[in-house]
Amino acid sequence: MAFTLYSLLQAALLVLNAVAVLHEERFLRHVGWGSDQGIGGFGEEPGIKAQLTNLIRSVRTVMRVPLIAVNSITIVLLLLFG
Repeated sequence: MAFTLYSLLQAALLVLNAVAVLHEERFLRHVGWGSDQGIGGFGEEPGIKAQLTNLIRSVRTVMRVPLIAVNSITIVLLLLFG
């Protein structure tokens, strides 16, 4: 398998799918990355853990519908061109 732009985009799609399916109660809270973890005080900068948790939550919220379309297009392209 050659390292092409398509394989790079496919790997990025797989990573986005992996982030999108992470369930907060089933997986993230057991690891210690739940929404109630890492709440700082007023005026404090959020830590890296809180920022990553917010990023995961944002990706799950914003990318849900576009991922369905992109996954469908990828499946059709794989079926047509192998």
